[in-house]
Amino acid sequence: MNNVSRMIAFYNNQREFYHKTKSEAVPTPVISSDPTKISWTVNLKKDMEKNNIVLISPDSIREAIYRPFNKRYVYTQRSLIERPGQFNEFFPTPQTKNLVICVSGIGVTKDFSVIITDIIPDFELIGKSQCFPLYYYESIEHDQLGLFDQTETDYIRRDGISDFVLDQARTLNPRISKEDVFYYIYGLLHSLDYRKRFSADLKKSLPHIPLPETFSMFKVFADAGRKLADLHLNYENSSICPSVIMSGLESNDFRVEKMRFPSKEDKRTIIYNSSIRVENIPQIAYEYVINGKSAIEWLMERYSVSINSESKIINDPNGWSENPRYIFDLLLRVIQMSIDSVNIIAKLPKLNLDC
Repeated sequence: MNNVSRMIAFYNNQREFYHKTKSEAVPTPVISSDPTKISWTVNLKKDMEKNNIVLISPDSIREAIYRPFNKRYVYTQRSLIERPGQFNEFFPTPQTKNLVICVSGIGVTKDFSVIITDIIPDFELIGKSQCFPLYYYESIEHDQLGLFDQTETDYIRRDGISDFVLDQARTLNPRISKEDVFYYIYGLLHSLDYRKRFSADLKKSLPHIPLPETFSMFKVFADAGRKLADLHLNYENSSICPSVIMSGLESNDFRVEKMRFPSKEDKRTIIYNSSIRVENIPQIAYEYVINGKSAIEWLMERYSVSINSESKIINDPNGWSENPRYIFDLLLRVIQMSIDSVNIIAKLPKLNLDC
């Protein structure tokens, strides 16, 4: 909020200066492009040309997922977001409940990846992310509501799973719901057999979702999808890996600058900070890979103190939670979440498909 407030104040100052000098017949008013004070976008420049005032909106601060298992805050006010994508259709209000499956976009060089989220996803969450929601929301006038439409303030909720797809799935079992189909898709997209069989297609097109021949096979993937979704959505509350050995906790110093391995070859140990080490990390934990990197290594990379080279804004993840152990415990939880994910994926059966 401090960063946004400073930028908006600077924008309004520049806007006033621009129109004052323009009225004084100055040919080309000089506007500051100091990156430590403002980031000019095409739309923001248009707002300045139109003399549009930008006001601070505290309600526009929303929680988002920036990279796998790395949350940040985003300021969603339309005037400051150059290309907002469809997040307003997926999460129109802070209270909106939704689930979104994000898959690697077309042309991504890394192997195919998938992740689920219940908050706003960044476009580069897993590489040019293409996102498919359980629901989407349309802005409507209240006099347009039908008898069975579900409303949330000024929005109407629609199903992301079409009736056509549901009818196809119900040829296996008439009790299948759209939610079952959603979790079936999430389970199927984790199948190593599916990824291997369609690896060439997944590099040049979005995933095609075949239905299995039997309901029992559908249920296996749907159940696995539910379990994986629960793990990946609730990773902050996962159990802590019991097999790791921790040292240096008596220092009570849980601040992190940048986690690292002792060497490139030794990933069984993570040096958390100058006092704390985590050892005996099971190798299987590194097999849960998203967008070319294990979940553990994503966490190590993103939960580090950094300074943006242009804006000079400091990103310090230690301020994310009031709990001083948050990042340390998160590391231990993501280790266990990774192990559990690998075990669920390993038990998925081979696909029996005529395609």
